[in-house]
Amino acid sequence: MRSRLPRTACLLRLVALCILLSNTAAYFGLTGREPLVFLPGPFSNEPPTGKAHLKQCEQMTLTRRQKRLCRREPGLAETLRESVRLSLLECRYQFRNERWNCSLDGRGSLLKRAFKETAFLLAVSSAALTHALAKACSSGRMERCTCDDSPGIQHREAWQWGVCGDNLKYSTKFLKKFLGHKKVSKDLRAQIDAHNINVGIRAVKSGLKTTCKCHGVSGSCAVRTCWKQLSPFHDTGRLLKYRYDTAVRVLSVTNEATGETELAGPRRHGQSLRTTDLVFLEDSPSFCRPSRYSPGTGGRSCAKDTSCQSLCCGRGYNTAMRLTSLSCHCQVRWCCHVECQTCVREEEVYTCKNA
Repeated sequence: MRSRLPRTACLLRLVALCILLSNTAAYFGLTGREPLVFLPGPFSNEPPTGKAHLKQCEQMTLTRRQKRLCRREPGLAETLRESVRLSLLECRYQFRNERWNCSLDGRGSLLKRAFKETAFLLAVSSAALTHALAKACSSGRMERCTCDDSPGIQHREAWQWGVCGDNLKYSTKFLKKFLGHKKVSKDLRAQIDAHNINVGIRAVKSGLKTTCKCHGVSGSCAVRTCWKQLSPFHDTGRLLKYRYDTAVRVLSVTNEATGETELAGPRRHGQSLRTTDLVFLEDSPSFCRPSRYSPGTGGRSCAKDTSCQSLCCGRGYNTAMRLTSLSCHCQVRWCCHVECQTCVREEEVYTCKNA
């Protein structure tokens, strides 16, 4: 009998559903059932007041314990929605020139399999949650956490100088609590999902850096304040895309010393499977033609000299002409004003043939 996935893997797999959505209507993704009115842009610096955050919590189909946590923390619902936005934009950007481009169609079927694409979705979802929570703490959008508690930095001084560190420690701790982190079962798919979720969290941690600011007369460094700062999420996305490109196909083996099952892949350059490797279980489809996993590549725009051959899967491409407007003949006027003319240019565009 197949064992159930741990709750962490289940919820993150459902979080991944949301990053494949359109810009006008969204399912949040923790369960993938409750629709939101819209997919929000960057949220405001102020947490929702009054009963606004309670309504946001009720819009999401969460467990009873998660709803309790959501209601107690006014900034949490908006932070979860921000993680959706981060995931959506980054996934689409990283796969903009790939046959699979984070499309809406086929997302449910895709997440039921153990493809490389599934691994990326889980990793980028957990990374976005981790990143958004840490940023929400440092910007004051959540009431139960504040700046990173790095040695030598007092919260009041940090806020005064505007050097509040991103609280990654609280973020990862709260994330495990919110998702109900439990020991991974012996089920191979459960182990794979949990591994890829942790790859996303580690990708965020790897981008944590120390930034310092000097204070003193005439710019001297008589006093130096340092704080922890996360890299832009685009850097995390680029790292996860590299992990996707170098993902490892795995199988389950028994550790003779402990008797426990572990993930194992082919040894590369004398190295065994690493905790930073994205892993998958089965080969991905080609994504060339419409299927239950994607709408195919027909009609997709491509670059004639770089991507058309691969993206169009050998079917060829159509060429059309279009007019585009752009700024031209720009001149700087004293002192700080730039004047430009608008020029119209005709250019060729290429789209993959359907058959």
